[in-house]
Amino acid sequence: MDVRVNGTVAEGFEPVAEAFAANFARLGERGAAVAVYRDGHRVVDLWAGSRDVDGSAPWERGTAQIVRSATKGVAAAALLLLHQRGLLDLDAPVGAYWPEFKAAGKERTLVRDLLAHRAGVPVLDRPLTPAEAADPDLGAAAVAAQAPVWEPGTDHGYHAQTYSWLTGELVRRVAGRPVGDFVASEIAAPAGADVWLGLPASEQARVGRVGPVSAPETPGALKVRPKRAVADAYADPASLTRRAFAAITPLPDENAPAYRSAVRPASNGIATADGLARVYASLIGEVDGGTRLFTPETGELARAEASAGPDRVLVVGTRFGLGFMLHGPASPLLSPTAFGHPGRGGALAFADPASGVSFGYVTNGFQGGVTADPRAQALVRAVRSSLG
Repeated sequence: MDVRVNGTVAEGFEPVAEAFAANFARLGERGAAVAVYRDGHRVVDLWAGSRDVDGSAPWERGTAQIVRSATKGVAAAALLLLHQRGLLDLDAPVGAYWPEFKAAGKERTLVRDLLAHRAGVPVLDRPLTPAEAADPDLGAAAVAAQAPVWEPGTDHGYHAQTYSWLTGELVRRVAGRPVGDFVASEIAAPAGADVWLGLPASEQARVGRVGPVSAPETPGALKVRPKRAVADAYADPASLTRRAFAAITPLPDENAPAYRSAVRPASNGIATADGLARVYASLIGEVDGGTRLFTPETGELARAEASAGPDRVLVVGTRFGLGFMLHGPASPLLSPTAFGHPGRGGALAFADPASGVSFGYVTNGFQGGVTADPRAQALVRAVRSSLG
């Protein structure tokens, strides 16, 4: 697919534009955008293709998309900001702020366990329907009542869906307001970022339709096939892998306005590529000479390894800081100092303190895979090449 690439790149970052165009020609891209900041200033701002995966209307500079689990990094930033302000103790039990959470053997679960996917509740014995999952009170009650599947704090496994209610309810208990409101006023607005957790009706028209796409089998195209153990885990209805992703059953319609306006910090954030890059830029420095959200000490917490090794849900080795995925085989980022989060099927956002780079990529075409999407990885390699 040949497309016209719109936008600008600073001198030296031309390889990113070349990789972005190649994603459409070789890797099945339909519509996407990528933004890169360095030292708080934008150096890449590109978009191309159609705003809807199944349509022909052009992607525009302000087009936004659902970013799935890339939302988790924004939710983690909210909790770390509360810690930075002295309102949340990472070494306190979750139950100190949320007493109902102490049920079923979770009384010793620490706040840092929750952030690092060590809480032991990636599944729900009774999955929630989409309508139930849209009610934050019902979701919080379900995860509070759930018995852990391993002793909290002793191991890690990706909390694919339950991370919504774990983080959302903890923010509400500590900040006294819904997590979507906190993100809007304390993260998105100061950073000047188009990022929403609970999309306002006034912004619905900016959001493109998403859907599955396949990368074509063309010579030279990167095609990653899952290992047998991973494939078996996703195929087995009784596995933690399947149960974690099926905590909401059936999966909701991601293009429905009601889904976009719901607040699920694990999975349904809406953002532009520039919005994600600006949020992450604000976590490691000043954006456009202004806002910085994280102190250097909080930034160190974000990227300090808290979980590493075989992931009991994803069945591959993963590395997490406090709420953020870290550089590793499962989620290659720009360098070992980087922290961020991918979204299943494509989206990726991260910051790299060593180079001063922040990165945001969004797409309307979801391909298979939870972490290392080949289109996002091609762009990351191009950024690395541009830095020399």
